[in-house]
Amino acid sequence: MGPNYHDLADGVNASSAALSQGAPEAMRGFKLLGKSAYADGALSNKTKELIALALSVASHCDGCVAYHARRASALDATRNEVLETLAVAIQMGGGPSMVYGGEALRAFDAFQDQLQAVE
Repeated sequence: MGPNYHDLADGVNASSAALSQGAPEAMRGFKLLGKSAYADGALSNKTKELIALALSVASHCDGCVAYHARRASALDATRNEVLETLAVAIQMGGGPSMVYGGEALRAFDAFQDQLQAVE
């Protein structure tokens, strides 16, 4: 059994909250950057989350994979959109990205399962 992606994503949120409390000015700037970067524009917020998921795979960041898989799921990304995103990440990153691509797909599936259980 792999990592608990819900716990990983929650851990990212908890870390952000702790950093916001300890370094509020820096985190305010980081959050403003994120708000601007992910705003709908020429690319939709969902497309930007898929890009972030691909970059998470390329950087081998477990917490990033979980966080952005959760966001992609919440933004109604389809499994096929995620698979195409991961295919590009794998092609660009080779073997290590293939391993993390599998992790990202399992994370996305975990969040989809949760959403479907709620509906």
